[in-house]
Amino acid sequence: MTMLRDNEHLAEQVRPAYDFIVCGGGAAGCVIARRLAEDPRVSVLLVEAGGSDRVPAVLDTTLWMSNIGSERDWGYKAQPSPALNGRTPLLPMGKVLGGGSSINGSVWARGHRNDYEDWAEAAGDPAWGYESVLAIYRRIEDWRGPADAHRRGTGGLLTVQQPQDPVPLVPALIEATDALGIPAVDDINGAAMEGDGGCGLANMLVQDGNQRVSMSATYLHPYLGRPNLDVLLCAEVTEILFEGTRASGIAFVRRGKHHTVRAGREVVLSLGAINTPKLLMLSGIGDAAQLQRHGIAVRQHLAGVGRNFQDHILLAGCCWEYVTPEPPRNNAAEFVFYAKSRAGLRTPDLMPVLEETPFASETVAQQFDVPRGAASAWTLAPGLARPDSRGQVLLASADPFAAPLVHANFLAEPSDLQAMVRCVELCREIGNAAVCTPFRRREAFPGPLRGAALQDFVRNAAGTYFHQSGTAKMGRASDRDAVVDGQLRVFGIDGLRVADASVMPSIATGNTMAPTVVIAERAAEILRSAHRLQGEA
Repeated sequence: MTMLRDNEHLAEQVRPAYDFIVCGGGAAGCVIARRLAEDPRVSVLLVEAGGSDRVPAVLDTTLWMSNIGSERDWGYKAQPSPALNGRTPLLPMGKVLGGGSSINGSVWARGHRNDYEDWAEAAGDPAWGYESVLAIYRRIEDWRGPADAHRRGTGGLLTVQQPQDPVPLVPALIEATDALGIPAVDDINGAAMEGDGGCGLANMLVQDGNQRVSMSATYLHPYLGRPNLDVLLCAEVTEILFEGTRASGIAFVRRGKHHTVRAGREVVLSLGAINTPKLLMLSGIGDAAQLQRHGIAVRQHLAGVGRNFQDHILLAGCCWEYVTPEPPRNNAAEFVFYAKSRAGLRTPDLMPVLEETPFASETVAQQFDVPRGAASAWTLAPGLARPDSRGQVLLASADPFAAPLVHANFLAEPSDLQAMVRCVELCREIGNAAVCTPFRRREAFPGPLRGAALQDFVRNAAGTYFHQSGTAKMGRASDRDAVVDGQLRVFGIDGLRVADASVMPSIATGNTMAPTVVIAERAAEILRSAHRLQGEA
């Protein structure tokens, strides 16, 4: 992994104009900026609101949880939700070069076949389909696990491997889960993601022990210092500039000073599923009634901006105290399974993950005796992969520095509550299996709750999986909620594309970093074709 020198990580001076401006230096933005800059004939500016990723909490993947709530997190939270008993769960989102890929748990989950087939149908473009996506994965991965020539690639930029020497609990969980009919598989990202799921070791983006493989370190760092790429940190984009209906540049604020810069070819938004719709609305693109309420002139009425908000739900439970304390290893999340909550579903909708620490929401912590100390307990955290609930991102005001209002609507649909109840039951059955006895002093929570009491526990424990998506939906022109087309162009606007998790018509099955990188690679292919660019890819 190439490391930054102190004088390389930001451009102190920017030019008045670039061919391409990429807004947001997260998992998608780093990929797109690199791919565009591979053509030395074009100039590229990447603008990131956060700071450098050269800090221990980013570089060492075992420290990832310390980033939550830090200066590397936007610090957003959801609006009060009746379905969560009025709670306002946190919505962590990376505010640092590399974005979520710099602060997350480094899980590489590629998504299910049906995810991409559904995207292709929504966009009316087979290039978003599963076989096309597999080709991208094969090209960008350097897979260090069991060989699978059709599904896995070697020699790519991204080192992907299974956890090395996982905690002794993990084989017991695999055995207990397999015994319930959720089969143990050699590669959780392989054939299991074309069928009904399975259980096994998570895939991780790490190398040389616990060194994080982020999109900034992998894609961007080797290109810093090239004359055609400038990376500007600590710069918050406040508005998209226009000439008529064409995006012509951006305005941003850095260290208290306002700046503008022009884009000769295109502006690409990769700010994430909360900040991308926020910037679109601040720039006059969104639901006309909402914009007028804040005194914002309507440039393009697109009712779908901010709608279709989706996130995987992660439950802070179920938790068991260790017989003998066991410090977390690798990314502290080495085991995962995918399963269906009920018969008849096309795609697995449950995705619990092992958290090798006590893990409780603020409400659960008040109700139960939660073990203390990172090595004192383990949590099999129930997760919902395919929520039916939809939320919305709204502006709080026309102030570009005001946090938006995020109505996450977790568990708003009864089907999501039912699925999570079933997931708790499965996790408890696995954790209380005889094979896990050597690792279990006691069940800390929830215990044998039933009926309304179990539903109430789910409402009190539910929160984000850190996978916000869907708020600038990709779709056809006939879809009134679509914001971009299959080429990622914003409807009604020239020279403006969106490429991040916000374009997902439906959230991917599994952690969203890998599908977001696919979106970015696909965006780069589209831009390279549209502008006849040269390069390595």
